[in-house]
Amino acid sequence: MASREGRRRHHHHHNLVPLAALIGKEVRNERLEKPTIRYGSAAQSRKGEDYFLMITDCQRVPGNPSSTFSVFAIFDGHNGNAAAIFTREHLLSHVLGALPRGLGQEEWLQALPRALVAGFVKTDKEFQSRGETSGTTATFVIIDGWTVTVASVGDSRCVLDTQGGAVSALTIDHRLEDNVEERERVTASGGEIGRLSIVGGAEIGPLRCWPGGLCLSRSIGDRDVGEFIVPIPFVKQVKLSNAGGRLIIASDGIWDALSSDMAAKSCRGLPAELAARQVVKETLRTRGLKDDTTCIVVDIIPPDNSAQSSPPPKKQSVLKSLLFRKKSHSSNKLSKKLSAIGLVEELFEDGSAMLADRLGSVELSGSRHDTPSLFTCAVCQVDLAPSEGISVHAGSIFSTSSKPWQGPFLCADCRNKKDAMEGKRPSGVRVA
Repeated sequence: MASREGRRRHHHHHNLVPLAALIGKEVRNERLEKPTIRYGSAAQSRKGEDYFLMITDCQRVPGNPSSTFSVFAIFDGHNGNAAAIFTREHLLSHVLGALPRGLGQEEWLQALPRALVAGFVKTDKEFQSRGETSGTTATFVIIDGWTVTVASVGDSRCVLDTQGGAVSALTIDHRLEDNVEERERVTASGGEIGRLSIVGGAEIGPLRCWPGGLCLSRSIGDRDVGEFIVPIPFVKQVKLSNAGGRLIIASDGIWDALSSDMAAKSCRGLPAELAARQVVKETLRTRGLKDDTTCIVVDIIPPDNSAQSSPPPKKQSVLKSLLFRKKSHSSNKLSKKLSAIGLVEELFEDGSAMLADRLGSVELSGSRHDTPSLFTCAVCQVDLAPSEGISVHAGSIFSTSSKPWQGPFLCADCRNKKDAMEGKRPSGVRVA
């Protein structure tokens, strides 16, 4: 998995080179302008365990308005709402705390996937140490200019709807029922997977992990289920074309009723706030209120047409429509992906559950910020004495690195956490 994923992707669209040469300058100039963000949310509560976050005025450089970025997130709690509330309160600051200071935008975006992993694990570790047993999904979206970075554990999906009708998922559902790789990982780490048994031995419902009976293979919290239900997020980073796009972020209350395509189609042409309400309405019409149902819609709109909501776009020059057009006759998945090449550039993707892969793989090329402070725990940012740090690569049979003396380093607590997640010691966090 790590060999396929986790690498920065640079797509060269060979068939478009002549066009790119002709209008590259025009596109580059337009990309300098930041898109407008319009957003809205809607929710119907049944158990009161869905929480969400919408912040549009974060700054990479405090006091510098041109460094503004936005954060949107959904936390779908289970077994109580404590984990969802805690994650909503602390995840953002833990992610930002794991980023080296003084980075330019490009370097900041490159460092983000690793900081997201550290922030998720730190949030989970802190919540578990409180001794409460609830858990939560987390789908966490950062929008900086045209670049969208999504980190997620659980099954609160985020989808991207781009001009021309290509709908793509920016998350992976961490459901034991649907995800073979995750089933294999949990089993290899010591988890037991099976369905609920009722009287007479019949099995019902989705696959669950025992003890605890959780359907998810990744989450924040859930200290009673086992450490192999890890908080290490799937992370994907894409750069939109200057045609923009629409994000739909929602809890599984939506996705159990609607496919990604259905959700996107149900609200096309509506402004964000109405679109979010429409998706919730469509969900209730399809299956009633079976679960907490939360939806956030975010429109990333080119600066010159911020008045309009979402596609259809204005007439464009012939060259531009050639560059950004989606072939409408494509039906299968492959051609759908190929046809979207002009619209979305994939910068990064990694779903490995191995901390060594995730913390040791980001190189900020040619930068003096190659590593965060050498003697700081890569997960919880606590200062380490030189004798205290344990390399994330040390003694791991899974690690791709053969240099255990190299950083990044972990404190003893986070090292224990890592071993437990990989099934190398009994799970259960010591409660102070």
